[in-house]
Amino acid sequence: MENSSELRKWLDDFNLSHPLVIAGPCSAETEEQVLTIAHQLKDSDATVLRAGIWKPRTRPGNFEGVGALGLKWLQKAKEETGMLTTTEVANPNHVELALKHDVDILWIGARTTVSPFIVQEIADALKGTDKVVLVKNPVNPDLSLWLGAVERLHTADIKNLGVIHRGFSAYEKTKYRNNPEWQIPIELQNKFPDLPLILDPSHIAGRRDIIFDLCQTGLDLNYDGIMVETHHTPDKAWSDAAQQITPKTLIQIMEDLQVRKEVSVSEEFQNKLNTLRSKIDIADSQILDILSKRMKISEEIGQVKKDQNVAILQTKRWNEILGKMVLEGEEKGLSEEFVLRMFKAIHQESINHQQKILDGIN
Repeated sequence: MENSSELRKWLDDFNLSHPLVIAGPCSAETEEQVLTIAHQLKDSDATVLRAGIWKPRTRPGNFEGVGALGLKWLQKAKEETGMLTTTEVANPNHVELALKHDVDILWIGARTTVSPFIVQEIADALKGTDKVVLVKNPVNPDLSLWLGAVERLHTADIKNLGVIHRGFSAYEKTKYRNNPEWQIPIELQNKFPDLPLILDPSHIAGRRDIIFDLCQTGLDLNYDGIMVETHHTPDKAWSDAAQQITPKTLIQIMEDLQVRKEVSVSEEFQNKLNTLRSKIDIADSQILDILSKRMKISEEIGQVKKDQNVAILQTKRWNEILGKMVLEGEEKGLSEEFVLRMFKAIHQESINHQQKILDGIN
């Protein structure tokens, strides 16, 4: 995909002094709601008004959108405010209706990206369009599946392509609604640097109090924009109330964000350094998550040993682990000294956790 996207030029044509900002409610609820939010966003950094018209809910019985009627509300909001509009499409019929109502940007949702059959149908319906098409990452952490969807659209002669990072589902509960798994969009960015990358902090967070931190991380990693769910009365929203912020909060977030600009050599150096440091921060956080999981497994082992009245230290097993890790570490460019020091520390922490189990300490 050497010339995978003309969206970069499309973004440059705006001559924005800040990243692209897409904002608006999770769901279009009423005409009054859509217009109210649009007018509150009109004088903000938001260039594009988003609203879900068709809502693919995980379980039946939840609000699934107002349907095509909401497209007329988006049209009216565009006429009154001059903002561009965007909504999610999940099948060729959605595409036809969105194009008919002059929606400027269409995005393919995470649940749709997982199905090559549906993506192909959408690509066929969009074939040759000059509209901007954004592809959200699939719900599962699969870079090939994400890129496959982009490639299908590219093959359909769709030039204005970009991707949206909205996080990935996980069985285990974390502080995020959807784990960011930053290494996946970073790898995508490295493979296709000209493919614009938009952050969806709302779906990653699942709650509004960490939206700012996620936006800052995205900008530090050179994302091209953000898509933030915004509602004038978020606590009363018909869907995903906890993750939506007010237009006023969005304005404040944009004022507080540190947006880097390439002006001088020294700033270029600082930009690269900040980006690399952000990647280090993400890697460090992932290391802690993995270590936490390892200690939980150690505690389970401690309980098994306690039940069978077995000693904590199993020397033969420990020596086998240490030897194996030294060899694997060397293959990954890590010195024997470092691997030994690291795993001895991990082993001691594991013993401490198991000892608490044997001593009956919660």
